[in-house]
Amino acid sequence: MRTLSRGLLATALLALLLAGCAYQPGVVQRVLDDDPATLLEQAQQQEPAQAARSRLDAADILARQGNRTQALEIARQIDSTRLSGDQLARWALLLADLGESQGNPQAVIQATQNLDDLALNRGQTLAMREQRGMALLQVDEPLAAARALLRVQSAADDEALNDPIWSALGNLGRPALARLGEQGDALTRGWVELSETVRNGDGNIERLFVRLDEWRDRHPRHPAARRLPADLIALRELSGQEVQRIAVLLPESGPLSRIAEAIRAGIRTRHDLSDDTNIRLSFIDSASGNLESLYQKAKNRDAQVVIGPLDKDRVSELEQHGQVPLPTLALNYGRAATNEADGLFEYGLSAEHEAEQAARRAWADDHRRAALLVPDNDWGRRVGEAFWNEWRALGGEVTKAVRYNPGAAATESTRRAIAETRPDLLFMLALPEYARQVPPTLDYYGAGNLPVYATSHLFSGRLTPRLDSDLDDVLFLDIPWQIPDAAAGGEDALAFTASYHALHEETDPNLFRLSAMGVDAFELARRLPQFQLVSGSELRGATGTLRLGQDGRLQRTLPWARFVDGVPQPVLTLGVFGDERAP
Repeated sequence: MRTLSRGLLATALLALLLAGCAYQPGVVQRVLDDDPATLLEQAQQQEPAQAARSRLDAADILARQGNRTQALEIARQIDSTRLSGDQLARWALLLADLGESQGNPQAVIQATQNLDDLALNRGQTLAMREQRGMALLQVDEPLAAARALLRVQSAADDEALNDPIWSALGNLGRPALARLGEQGDALTRGWVELSETVRNGDGNIERLFVRLDEWRDRHPRHPAARRLPADLIALRELSGQEVQRIAVLLPESGPLSRIAEAIRAGIRTRHDLSDDTNIRLSFIDSASGNLESLYQKAKNRDAQVVIGPLDKDRVSELEQHGQVPLPTLALNYGRAATNEADGLFEYGLSAEHEAEQAARRAWADDHRRAALLVPDNDWGRRVGEAFWNEWRALGGEVTKAVRYNPGAAATESTRRAIAETRPDLLFMLALPEYARQVPPTLDYYGAGNLPVYATSHLFSGRLTPRLDSDLDDVLFLDIPWQIPDAAAGGEDALAFTASYHALHEETDPNLFRLSAMGVDAFELARRLPQFQLVSGSELRGATGTLRLGQDGRLQRTLPWARFVDGVPQPVLTLGVFGDERAP
């Protein structure tokens, strides 16, 4: 955790040292002579307000004696509602200091939750607000952290806050970042513009720094114009080392060859239509040969980055290495709980990730009781568990989990999913033919108003309104290229539009998502240095908004749509079903 900036820290510590004299003359001297154990024993017999003061005195003594762990425990248990005025301020200063020194961000957040109600001077308030921002950053609350730190920087013009502010902004999704800019002052808008400038980079470091210089010209007095965040300074060192040579490991034969060919077509198309004509691709057949020999071939072709492998077993094998021979963008996710291999990044069209997003969306739509309908096979088990785990982590209840036979009619499995305890949503994993049977069955059993959330697999990619009208009102997520009108307001607003048009006209609809994956794989590979160094880097791609997780696995955020008269239509706001659709 970053320490407070020197000026603010000195102010806060001085205030803390003087707190006894400033708050209760004559009392602190008595407290310092008392035994904290005696004070704590007395507190058990005192009325609540006096007991809170006695415990505060005991925590203060223990902290001064160096028993900071015990002091923190006591300070956290004090009922602060029983304190007022100077005593409340003294408690907050002490708890925040103890929480920071003991690495307990929750204690800092507890101490600083009502800063505007504390009897503090300006320096103390700014110091504690900075402590709060740093603590919020530690507990993965980037929006609240950014707001707290920006408020301090707006008042103090402190460049030392640049790095934590940049870190907080880097962990915000694009919508949250945009809202922050709309609601903020000139300082905040400058930060948001800087973040968007970097996020929109194409992997060319020289061009990025030209845009950064243009940003500085527009914001000459901004703290980040005077001193760039450390991530961006480090990125400058990569200038002239942009990715120019990429090796692609894909099988030309075997069970994955058809999938590989669709991905290869996307990579080739995006490369041919790219504005960077210096990038050279080398395609290596990964159907034969071990990983060591494949990497040696890539090195022999002077590759800087590798795209592939595609096979899940081989990605899992790479995860077991401490470090891969070349920076690698694997086209699948390994089986390990987390990826620990240095230089290995993983990207794919994961159904499990879609299920997790569906759980978060349903929760945001105020649903709490979910039924699951998934196929009775390994795919259904993995995806169902992903939804289940995310849903339970959010606090939701699973009323029923039904595994169905994909070759049978949906009538009985759908009935069992909603029997007994009625859910307030149904999560469905199904291919189009099976999925189309579910809503009419819900109607038959009197559950026509039950919201249904699904993954992309229920949509074939072809517009077939007559068939898909049975899916009306089903909410699903999919890649932007597959639902352009729903995702981005029309084809012309899609990422990599020229590649979209070229591939959309030539590709089998069943393989179109994979070609889109190839497009994004090419763009990710050329951006790997930036993704590694700059927190919050993201790609608004053909397959969604892509961000790098802490374990090197790419996370996709997908747009939502629902069927209306058999055609996918946009869903741009939460609460799409509202109260009127509650069963």
